[in-house]
Amino acid sequence: MKYIIGLGNIGLEYDKTRHNIGFMAIDAFASAHSVSFAPSKQFATIAKLTVDGEQVVLVKPTTYMNDSGKAVRAILDYYGGDINTDVMVLVDDMDLPFSKLRFRAKGSAGGHNGLKSIMAHTGSQTFLRLKFGLGHPNHEQQAVIHYVLGKFSRAETDDVNHMLDRSTLAIEEWIQGNSVSELSNKYNG
Repeated sequence: MKYIIGLGNIGLEYDKTRHNIGFMAIDAFASAHSVSFAPSKQFATIAKLTVDGEQVVLVKPTTYMNDSGKAVRAILDYYGGDINTDVMVLVDDMDLPFSKLRFRAKGSAGGHNGLKSIMAHTGSQTFLRLKFGLGHPNHEQQAVIHYVLGKFSRAETDDVNHMLDRSTLAIEEWIQGNSVSELSNKYNG
């Protein structure tokens, strides 16, 4: 079984914001496979499907970004699985140029509170992440908060849609068994 976990914040005020690109990507994947999300008892909404014979659980934590690890831990405890081999986390990254994708198989949280929470709840830093480049406005704290919680501009729409389309293909290839190095060579940059 594979788990695709999109990070974001629940609530209409966060819908389609930069920080919710993980939710947008998992919604795009679900839409491409004609599945819908339903509430679960594991602090998330989930959708189940089969891709090329592999069972897949799509997960959107309902805990808010800063406590995403609570949902990840609950999902893995309930369904079984290994954070290091069975999970892909979809997450925004301000240090990555806008509209770029990057696979990372391990590393620190890089200041991302959702990743920090997953690491704290699972005890692992070696889980797969598909990062979505947001770019960086500047280093003033208020500007950063306003930027990540802001919505994408009209000028950015085509690039965002292209990024979501590419992520759907990349997720499918991971489920089909492509290695992280193969995916990195194809999608990073």
